Amino acid sequence: MMNRTIIKKMKKLVLVAVAFMTLMGVNAQSLKEAKQLLDEVSSKVESYDNIIIEFKYALENTADNVKHETRGDVSLEGEKYLLNIMGTTRLFDGEKLYTIIPEDEEINISSYNPQVDQDISPSKMLTFYNNGYKSELGPVKDFKGRKIQYVRLTPINSNAEIKEILLGIDKQTKHIYNLIQTQENGTKVTITVNSFKTNQPLPQTLFNFKEDRYKDYYINRLD
Repeated sequence: MMNRTIIKKMKKLVLVAVAFMTLMGVNAQSLKEAKQLLDEVSSKVESYDNIIIEFKYALENTADNVKHETRGDVSLEGEKYLLNIMGTTRLFDGEKLYTIIPEDEEINISSYNPQVDQDISPSKMLTFYNNGYKSELGPVKDFKGRKIQYVRLTPINSNAEIKEILLGIDKQTKHIYNLIQTQENGTKVTITVNSFKTNQPLPQTLFNFKEDRYKDYYINRLD
């Protein structure tokens, strides 16, 4: 007859193995569901002719006693965008990027090169997660009756300054509700969507830069 101690050890090993396989199964399911949800969000975003978003931007670093909040808005149409935040306007017409700073009466003009500029531009802010991140389902939270499903995004690049991103998605509309980005230095950036409008009648010249409006401005051409 097999020693009782050996039997107990075998049972323990079996339980550990079963628990591990169960955890792996749940994790695989979580990854699959997260990717499926993100695909639904991307598909919906890309189906719109244009999008207008009003948002709140908050930055906080408790270690450095830094806390800042502001509001902004952005109009998106394909790759083109018009972003207003902190008194500065950024306009991208599909070829050139214009940064307009009224406080300094200055305009910086540069060409956009996707091979060089790796920042998350406003035109990519709703689909940036499709590349460079591992994803898994996070918690579901209730915000005034809205069920927000969080997806945890972790950069594939281990040297990235971003530690993780929590992307909150409205389970009913499949629109992004908020984004919580935590950096390695402890800085936390939260962007919350206050208004999300689609397929609006935008002026044809909205994404055109009109230099004659800024006759007294210093124009810095970076190309």
